[in-house]
Amino acid sequence: MTLMFADGLKSQPLKDVDVRAMSRLYPPASNRTAWESIPPKEKEEIEALAAQYAAVPYPMRLATGFMAFSRNGSRQADEQPYFLRRRKLCAGVVNCCLHPEESLDDVIDGVWCLCEETSWVISAHNLNPIPGAPAPQKHPLPLGEPYVDLFAAQTGMIIALTAHLLGDRLEREAPGLKARMEDQVSQRVLQPFMTRDDFWWMGKIRKDLNNWTPWIISNVLTAACVLEDCAYPLPQLMQRACGMLDAWLSVVPEDGGCDEGAGYWNMAGGALLDCLEILEAVTGGKLVFWENPKLKNILSFPGKAEIGSGWFMNFADCDARPFLSGERLQLAGEKLGDPALVSLGLRTRGALKDQLSDTPHLTRLLRMLFHPASETEVPAALGQDVWLPDLQVRKVCRGRAVLCCKGGHNGDNHNHNDVGSFMLYVDGEPEILDAGNAVYTAKTFSDQRYTLWHIRSAYHNVPLIGDLEQRPGRQCRAENVACLEDGLRLDMAGAYGDEAGAVELTRTMTLSESQLTLRDRAVLKAPREVTWVFMLRHQPTVEGDCIRAGKIRLHFPAGMEAKTEEIPVTDPRMGRNYPGSLWRALIKGPKAEVTDGAFQVTW
Repeated sequence: MTLMFADGLKSQPLKDVDVRAMSRLYPPASNRTAWESIPPKEKEEIEALAAQYAAVPYPMRLATGFMAFSRNGSRQADEQPYFLRRRKLCAGVVNCCLHPEESLDDVIDGVWCLCEETSWVISAHNLNPIPGAPAPQKHPLPLGEPYVDLFAAQTGMIIALTAHLLGDRLEREAPGLKARMEDQVSQRVLQPFMTRDDFWWMGKIRKDLNNWTPWIISNVLTAACVLEDCAYPLPQLMQRACGMLDAWLSVVPEDGGCDEGAGYWNMAGGALLDCLEILEAVTGGKLVFWENPKLKNILSFPGKAEIGSGWFMNFADCDARPFLSGERLQLAGEKLGDPALVSLGLRTRGALKDQLSDTPHLTRLLRMLFHPASETEVPAALGQDVWLPDLQVRKVCRGRAVLCCKGGHNGDNHNHNDVGSFMLYVDGEPEILDAGNAVYTAKTFSDQRYTLWHIRSAYHNVPLIGDLEQRPGRQCRAENVACLEDGLRLDMAGAYGDEAGAVELTRTMTLSESQLTLRDRAVLKAPREVTWVFMLRHQPTVEGDCIRAGKIRLHFPAGMEAKTEEIPVTDPRMGRNYPGSLWRALIKGPKAEVTDGAFQVTW
C-alpha cells in the first residue's frame, strides 16, 4: 500500500514551517492593499451579505433544541440556530475586513456566542451511531469531554481565522477576547486532536473512513497554522495529520471515485485539496504531490460525474444538482494542468454567499476573494464516456442521451440499495432518475435508514423479486461486472439476499443515439414474479406495451402488466432538485423460474 504523505515526508521531512504563507492565502484586515484590491462586484456581494445577516440577531442555541434529536429525530432544531450563528459571524468578519471603519460589535457578539457554547458539536453527532465513535451518553446533552466532529473542527477554523484576520482590532476593542478565542480553539479542537486516538475518523480504531477525515483535518490544519501562538509544535501536528490523511487515502479507490457522490467531493477530495494547499504554502512549495496518479483521479472525479446543465450522476446520498466548490475545482485544475477541470470550476464558482449557505466555510469564501476566476474560459468537456473500475460506475454519452449506471455493492458510504441501477438523461434533462437525497433526520444514519423510501431499492431502477428488495451491506454486491463499449453488464442476484432465491439476475444496459436497451435475465430457485421499477421525472401514461413519459417511450414485453404511481416531493432538499412530483412505473412479469425482461427506451 502506497502512503502518499509518508513517502513524501521521507524525502521532505517537516522540520520548520513558515506560517507567514497563511497571510498570503488569507490576508489579514491590516493588509489594506489586498482588501482594497477586491473587485467592485465582490465588494458589493460582501456588503449585501453582511446587510442580510446584520438584520438578524444571533439566535439562541437551546438545550431543548439540542435534545430534539434524541426526542423526535429532528436535526434542524439545533442546526438552524447553530449554522445561522456561524454564517452571521463569517459575513460580519469579511465585511469588517473590507471596511475597517465598520463597527466590530456584531463580530464580538458572535465570537462570544460561540465561545459560550457548551459544545461545538451538533446534536446529531453527539449521540453518534457511527461505529468507533464515543459510546452514547446517558443523557442527550453534550456534557462530556470535547469531541471533534465535522463542525467542531469547522468552528475552530472560523474562530482561529477571525482572530487572524481581525486580531489587532479585537485586542483594542475587546481586550482579552482574542486570547480567549485562541484558548477555546486549543482546548476544544487542537488538544483533542493531538492527545486522543479514539476518534473513529482518525483511522486508528476504524479503517473504513469517509469524508470526515479530510474535512476535519483541513480545518484543524487551518486553525493551527493561523493561530498566533499554537500550543503544539506545528511540524508534529502536521505529521500527525498526514498520517490520518494516508489512512483515508488507503480506503479511497485507485480510480478516485467518491462513493458518496459528486456533492460530497467538497468535503472529501475538496478538503484534501485544502490540506495540500496548506502543506505546499507553509513548506515553501517543497511538499507537493500534484503528480500522484491517485491524487489526480480524486481531484478530477466531479468532471467525470458531470452530466451538464448543473446535473451530476447522483448515486448514494448525492443531490442530482449538488453544490460544488467551484473555486476549489478551478484550483485543482490549475495545479493538475487539467483545462476541463478548470472549466468546470469556472462554471460552478457561484456567488460568495454560496460558501456560507452550504456549511459556513470561511476559508472558501476567502479563497474566492483572493483566488479570482481565470479570464479565459475553457469550453466544457462534456459528452465523454467514463468508466471507474473500482467504483464500478459507468457513464455513456451518445447523441442527445447520457446513461449512468453502476455495479458496486450496498455498503457504500451514504449507501442506497441500488446495485445495477441507472439514470437516463435526454437533452441534458433527467427522464429516468435517482431521487437522491433528503433532509437528514435521526433515521438517516440509524438502523431505520432503510425504511426511508428514497434509500430503498424499491424506489430505484432495479427489479423486485416477488416483493423482496435488495439488502444493505458490502456482501450484497454485483458480480461478473463488465464494461461494454456502449454500456455495462453485471449480475446483481447477490444484492437480494438468500431469501430471494436468485441464482442469476444478469442485467445488460447499452445506449445508442436513439435508444437505451435494457435486458435482464432472472433465474430463480422457485417460480416468482419479477417486477421492474422505473423512477420517472415526468407524468407517465400507459398505452398498451408502452409507457410515455416526457421525451421517452418505454417499451416492455407483451404479457407484462404495467401501473404507475405519483410520488409528491414534499422534502425541501429533494424539492430543490425535483420540484413537484416524481412518478414510479412498475412492470410485472409472469410467475416463473426463468424470466427474460427486454426493455427499450426511445426518444
